[in-house]
Amino acid sequence: MAGRRARTGRGWDAGPPRTGDATGTPRPRRGRRDRAAEPDAGEAPAPPRDEAELAREICLRQLAVRPRTRAELAGALARRGISEEVAEQVLDRYDEVGIVDDAAFARAWVSSRHNGRGLARRALANELRQRGVDGEVAGAALDGLDEETEAETARALVDRKLRSARGEPDAVFRRLVGMLARKGYPAGVAIRAVKDALAAQSAEAAEFAEHIDADAMADAEHDLDSRRLD
Repeated sequence: MAGRRARTGRGWDAGPPRTGDATGTPRPRRGRRDRAAEPDAGEAPAPPRDEAELAREICLRQLAVRPRTRAELAGALARRGISEEVAEQVLDRYDEVGIVDDAAFARAWVSSRHNGRGLARRALANELRQRGVDGEVAGAALDGLDEETEAETARALVDRKLRSARGEPDAVFRRLVGMLARKGYPAGVAIRAVKDALAAQSAEAAEFAEHIDADAMADAEHDLDSRRLD
């Protein structure tokens, strides 16, 4: 029919397909993401990170959270795959400039944990050992925490707990001695602190406290601990 286009199997034929190959198969269209993912021919690949630089970055991130011992930083570097040689170099330099100071760390840890949590020498020594502080360094930091200071702190802890303690004197006694033991106080210190505090609380508690032989109980606890260690 004149003036009309011939109809084909794919509809009114308006001419050759605009996209695709010679067979008419459409070519996939390139989106913005495809073009953005293609590397720039003139852009050089980023150089590999220097291992020492990466080690310093790891250490500074760790120290930004809280002070760390040398052993703690060494562990963090090892977990991130830093070689032992590079770790030693970085940590030696931090030792030289005072960024890492186990002695100062130990002194601050003892002061903070004793005054804030009431922890005794034994518990503090265990915490410092877990953080890799040398035994001699830890001992020097603990020297300022003598027996008299421990006894005063133990009594203050007991007095504070007694304000809200409920129950019979013997049950209260056991709970408070257990509380001090968990904080690292020796049996003798814990028992005497609780006995003295109960004696000053009430007539009933004082009568109960009179029958407590602190020395005998402390010796029994010491023998029990020795058998456990054996």
